[in-house]
Amino acid sequence: MKPDIHPVYPFATIQCACGAAYEMRSTRGAYHIEICSACHPFFTGKQKLLDTEGRVDRFNRKYKRAPAAAPKA
Repeated sequence: MKPDIHPVYPFATIQCACGAAYEMRSTRGAYHIEICSACHPFFTGKQKLLDTEGRVDRFNRKYKRAPAAAPKA
């Protein structure tokens, strides 16, 4: 490898809006993010379907779909 061509790669703290902090390396330095794996609905399983304009209901009426039933255990 050639000397002195690589960027500085120091430790950086990544701070999420939910309060989680991660220590990792970055050429950018410390910064803030809006969402992380600790608060993202896909990873937490708390995904919500927001239907503010009735689009899901219209789709269900159009294709005569019933609400999803809970799986049998």
